Amino acid sequence: MRVLFHYAAGPELASRLASLGLDIATCPEQDDARLARLLPDADVLWHVLKPCTAEMIDAAPKLRLIQKIGVGVNTIDLDAARARGVAVCNLPGTNARAVAELTLLLMLAALRRLPRFDAATRAGLGWSLNPAMQDGLGELGGRTVGLVGYGAVPQVLAPVLTALGCRVLYTTRTPRADPGATFLPLDDLIEQSDVVSLHLPLAENTANLLDAARLARMKRGAVLVNTARGGLVDQVALTDALRSGRLGAAGLDVFVHEPADPSDPLFRLENVVLTPHVGWLTTGTFDRSFSIAAENVRRLQSGEELLHRVA
Repeated sequence: MRVLFHYAAGPELASRLASLGLDIATCPEQDDARLARLLPDADVLWHVLKPCTAEMIDAAPKLRLIQKIGVGVNTIDLDAARARGVAVCNLPGTNARAVAELTLLLMLAALRRLPRFDAATRAGLGWSLNPAMQDGLGELGGRTVGLVGYGAVPQVLAPVLTALGCRVLYTTRTPRADPGATFLPLDDLIEQSDVVSLHLPLAENTANLLDAARLARMKRGAVLVNTARGGLVDQVALTDALRSGRLGAAGLDVFVHEPADPSDPLFRLENVVLTPHVGWLTTGTFDRSFSIAAENVRRLQSGEELLHRVA
């Protein structure tokens, strides 16, 4: 059974893949020509970030399973998969610790303006900075952090924030008993939080969840962190709020369009910390993900029920 891993693999990752004992071909997401050559022989597609379109599914006549290496399946054409009878599975929880840790990193980097200090130090200006750069540097401890969504990632993050001295709020469709965090409706959470962190899937009812009106309800000088999906936020409105100083800073790992356009005005703002959708990307995530993904290949071969099937 041929597995097509639609992602680039360096030496260490290639070694991990080889150790699984499967027939795995890798294809960098940017290499459309190689993808076109490999799809016709693929029984299983291990999908990461680049959209899995109806055209891709049509070009893979042997395809029986699309395995998301991650959680969100908004980048997979689920209707096309269903029409072909191709199963779709994801891997809930496998990247939770990695994403939680990057979320914390972005919170701290935004509050402490880490990119500006890093750039200044590399340029030999670290010890002769404009005194204005020290104004407004913040600590996370003592602040109110609002978690929008309360799945696997925020549940890892919440006790860490509590240990750092934060007041933790959360909002979700179904409140749960949690002594370390307080439930509030979304708009109340936004108004009370010094830091708002997004942890929701992108769907019709969550697209542009933080539009211009909701961004305006956030505290003046508040920080927004998004390690979920770029489409949860009106990116133009966010840029305006950051440029005007209405929001103090943002830490962003995800964007409306990916790969993101480096000419986007958002990228020119000094109060933004940016990473290229790598919140999930750790060796730990790969080890946990490949273990389940390989098990699903085995189950597919033997006709057993697949793990974490979503379509």
